[in-house]
Amino acid sequence: MIRGIMTIGHPVLRQPTRRITIDELHSPAMQQLIDDLIDTMRNANGAGIAANQIGEGVRITVIEVNDNPRYPYKPKIPLTVVVNPVIEAIDDESVDINEGCLSVSNLRGDVSRHVAVRVRYLDRAGNEHDEIKRGLTAGTFQHECDHLDGKLFVDRVSDPATLTTWENFEKFHRAAFIARITKFVEHGGS
Repeated sequence: MIRGIMTIGHPVLRQPTRRITIDELHSPAMQQLIDDLIDTMRNANGAGIAANQIGEGVRITVIEVNDNPRYPYKPKIPLTVVVNPVIEAIDDESVDINEGCLSVSNLRGDVSRHVAVRVRYLDRAGNEHDEIKRGLTAGTFQHECDHLDGKLFVDRVSDPATLTTWENFEKFHRAAFIARITKFVEHGGS
């Protein structure tokens, strides 16, 4: 079921989410929440969505990038259900990524993200994962985990002068960003 997306200013977006138990994860209600997250993300052409973005204060996010018209430069990410994630930087290398957000519907800005992160999480069946994510994929995981910690990308914008509406990003900044990020991806920043 497609759910409403909470927008900036709604208190649920600023509250850290709570970890869930395995029993909760296996419950029909939590499995339905995961389905709702997937439906809502896909309907909005998002690269990911966190549970608190649809008003649920639990530590679950879903991520998927296919042929997304909002993010044509992003490498593909198969549908990934991420439960109770713990994320840590591998090193200090970072990259500026121009980000947008379904909860901040008409704004984008440059955010410095770690190029490589380790993510430990459970999938929807409760299986443990311990993975290294790199480049734009690492940025997507960091963005979604920030949501679960009550943070929005606007909190991490490195230079407020990079804030732009989607319309002005498309008109004035998209080509330069695509060229810069494509070069980054071609040199191993997947």
